Amino acid sequence: MPRFTISPTEIAGAVLVERKPVGDARGFLDRLYCASELSAFPGPPVQINRTLTREIHTVRGLHFQRPPHAEAKLVQCLKGRVFDVAVDLRAGSPTFGRWAAAELSADNHLALLVPEGCAHGFQTLSADCELLYLHSAAYAPEAEDGLHHASPALAIAWPAPAAALSARDAALPAFGPGFAAMEIAP
Repeated sequence: MPRFTISPTEIAGAVLVERKPVGDARGFLDRLYCASELSAFPGPPVQINRTLTREIHTVRGLHFQRPPHAEAKLVQCLKGRVFDVAVDLRAGSPTFGRWAAAELSADNHLALLVPEGCAHGFQTLSADCELLYLHSAAYAPEAEDGLHHASPALAIAWPAPAAALSARDAALPAFGPGFAAMEIAP
C-alpha cells in the first residue's frame, strides 16, 4: 500500500507530498521518506536538518544554493504550522519567477518537495514551529544565496506581515530583471 500521495503544484517539479500515517489507539507511524515511493526526490538524502522558530509570523528565506551545489529539499513540519513557499529560479523553466505555497503542519501530514534551482522560505503560523528538511546536497557556504521575501516582482501572498527576520534575510536582494537564473542540468 503506497504511503504517499503526490500532487503537482504551480511550479514545475515542485510537488506536495501527503503522508498517510498508520495508527491505532496507541498513536501512529508516519513514514517521512521512502526512496522507492518518492522518486521525485533526487535521493538518497545527503543531509537532514531540523529547525525551531519560536515567534509566530517569523519569515525565514528565501534561500537556495547555486550550482554545482544546487539542492532539492523535502520540507516537513513536525510541530506547529507554517506557510511554506518555493520560488522557481531555473533558467528556461516554464514557471520561472513563479511561486507555489502550501500550509504544512504537524496535523495535516503534508510535505513540500522543492526541486533544485528553486528558492525556499516559510512563515510561521503558530509559535514554536519545528521543521525537518531532507537535502539532496550538503550545505556549501560558497554557494548559498537568497532573495528578499517581499520582492515586489514575486508578489508572494504571505499570510501576515513578517514579525521577525534575521539580519541576513532582511538584507537579501529583491528578485527582479537583473537576477541570474540558475542553469540546472536535467
